Amino acid sequence: MDKVVATAQEAVADVPDGASLAVGGFGLSGVPNALIQALYERGVSGLSVVSNNCGAMESGLAVLLAAGRISRVTGSYIGANKEFARQYLAGELEVEMIPQGTLAERLRAGGAGIPAFYTPAGVGTQVAEGGLPWRYDGEGGVALASPPKEVREFDGVEYVLERGIRTDFALVRAARGDRHGNLVFNKSSRNFNPLAATAGRITVAEVEELVEPGEIDPDAVHLPGIFVQRVVALSPEQAADKRIEQRTVSK
Repeated sequence: MDKVVATAQEAVADVPDGASLAVGGFGLSGVPNALIQALYERGVSGLSVVSNNCGAMESGLAVLLAAGRISRVTGSYIGANKEFARQYLAGELEVEMIPQGTLAERLRAGGAGIPAFYTPAGVGTQVAEGGLPWRYDGEGGVALASPPKEVREFDGVEYVLERGIRTDFALVRAARGDRHGNLVFNKSSRNFNPLAATAGRITVAEVEELVEPGEIDPDAVHLPGIFVQRVVALSPEQAADKRIEQRTVSK
């Protein structure tokens, strides 16, 4: 039951080239930076990543992206990541952009063993009808476009069929975790982390504070340890390293 591994490098040692990853985080909040850095140091490439966005301010997944280690991104937000946009438009990166709520539910559904579900989000758009550019040819043309999806009517309303997402691995970050893998997230840094964790066949969690089993009130657990296979305790310096994307202060 003790799922603690000594280092982030050890925790991701079996992630191969071409693996699919569900990665928690939103902007700079709740991003498993230590695990991402460990993957970068290992030189893993050809990764297919499922994450809300692909890093920001040269941190998080942007580390792997800038090194050319990511081949495909399933997400909902590019934001101010200029390198993400450049690789996409240059045809170097395949990108599946989907509505943010749909992304969350696809991860949740995959983790719950639900193969597909119907949602009204995207009906009447290219999300349902197909034609969204997944990969450009580098000259302004579309090399690969999204296929059409099944649309059905329920009670007079149209819904589009979306597939649940499962990945080879999931990387997440939590505020607290015990040796059994039970996790607690802090406020908005919870974001996509629990959803990503359930979607991974092997889930690795970096935790800012490692505690012993029983120290976390069962009612306070955000993600049960059954979904987590490995836990890495961050150093105090790693836990405190939290950048701010848009700093706003009062006069």
